[in-house]
Amino acid sequence: MTDRHDVVIVGGGLVGASLAIALDRQGLDVGLVEAAPAGQMPAVFDQRNLSFAAATVNALGALGIMARLRAPTGPIRRIHISRQGDFGRVRLDAADYAREAFGQVVVARDFGEALEAGLQDLRGLTRYRPARFTGLGETEDGHRIVRIATGDQQRALRAPLVVAADGTHSSVREALGIAADTHDYGQTLFVARVRAERAPDGTAYERFREDGPTALLPRGDRHWGIVHGVHHAQADAVAALDDAAWLQRLQQHVGWRIGRLLESGERSAYPMTRVVAQRLVEERAVLLGNAAQTIHPIGAQGFNLGLRDALTLAEEIARAGDPGDPAALARYAARRQEDRERTLSFSDGLARLTSNPSPLLRPLRSLGLAAVDANASLQAFLVGGAMGFRGDVPALCRGEAA
Repeated sequence: MTDRHDVVIVGGGLVGASLAIALDRQGLDVGLVEAAPAGQMPAVFDQRNLSFAAATVNALGALGIMARLRAPTGPIRRIHISRQGDFGRVRLDAADYAREAFGQVVVARDFGEALEAGLQDLRGLTRYRPARFTGLGETEDGHRIVRIATGDQQRALRAPLVVAADGTHSSVREALGIAADTHDYGQTLFVARVRAERAPDGTAYERFREDGPTALLPRGDRHWGIVHGVHHAQADAVAALDDAAWLQRLQQHVGWRIGRLLESGERSAYPMTRVVAQRLVEERAVLLGNAAQTIHPIGAQGFNLGLRDALTLAEEIARAGDPGDPAALARYAARRQEDRERTLSFSDGLARLTSNPSPLLRPLRSLGLAAVDANASLQAFLVGGAMGFRGDVPALCRGEAA
C-alpha cells in the first residue's frame, strides 16, 4: 500500500507538529508519522518548562497556537546571570529595550495539547499513528519512499520531500547516511516545578556551577520552573532524594532570591549530550530540530532554534512550489547556517566555560560578567540572540505575514 503526499514528516513532537501546521497554510498534503498512538501525548510533552523566545512567541501567535494554550504563560521580563565563586553578574531588563518581555515560559504538556488541537483542525493532514519508521527508498522520478510499520501492517509513503523531525537519535538521519558529531557534557539535568515563598515576578535566574547550571524560570501558575544540573556520577543519588532533601539541595544552589522553597512537583532527569548533524539536507530530505542539532539547554535555545528551522523550510517550500526542489533545500541550508552556528557556539561555549573548574578562568569569567553588565552593546548582542533574532529570521518570527 502506497500513500502519496506533498511532504512526509517523520516525528510528531514539538518541531514536527509545528511544521505540519505551518505547511497546512500553504494547502499542502502532509503525512505525519507519529510514534504515540491517538489519544496519547508524546513523551516530550511532559512537565518541562519551555522558554519561548520573543521570535517564537511571534510565530506561534501567527500560527494560532498561543491562543490555544490553556494555562497562563509566565513572561520573562528580567534575566539575572551569575556563577558561584565568580565575581560579577549580568542583569537584563526587557524594559531597557522597549519590550514587555524577552519571552514566555510555557509548560511542555500544555504546549503539546495546544499543538494537538491545532493538528486536529488541519484539512490536508494524514496522521499515521502509532507508526514506526523502518526505512527509505526512491522512485524512478526521484521522489522519496518512507517505509513505516503501523502495528502488523507495512506501509509506504511517497513524497517529493521527507522531513526528519524524529529527535536526537534520528532513525531517518541514520538511514540517510548523515553522520553526527557528539559530545557528552557529563551532566544530567533535573527539571521540576517548585513553589516558593515569593511568587514569580517575571525574573529568570541562571546560576552556574562546576557541576552544571541551575535555572529558575517564572511560570504563569505562581510556581517556578527549576532546571538543576548535576554530574552524571551524582544523578542516581539526587534522583533518590526525598522531597525534603531535594528542596534543601535546591535551596543551597539558588540561595534565598525567591525565599524558602516550599514544595516540589515530580522530577524528570535528562542526560546532556550534544549531537550535531554534519549536514542538514540530502536529496529530497531535510533534518529539523533535534534531528539536526541537540544542544545544551543553557540559554533555552533548543526548541526555539528548531522552530526557526521549520519556518524557514516552510518559506522555501512556498517559494519553490516543489517541496523537494534541490535549489530550495540548498537555500534552506544556507539561510540556517548563521543562526545555527552562532547558537551552537553560544550554548556549547557557555556550557564548557561555566563548568570548567580551573581557578585560572575565574578572574576571566568575572571580568566577562562585569563587562557584559556594564556594556550596552554587549548586552544588546546577548539579548538579540536570546530573543531569537539571529541571522536570517523567518517572517513569522519577525511578526510579519509569511
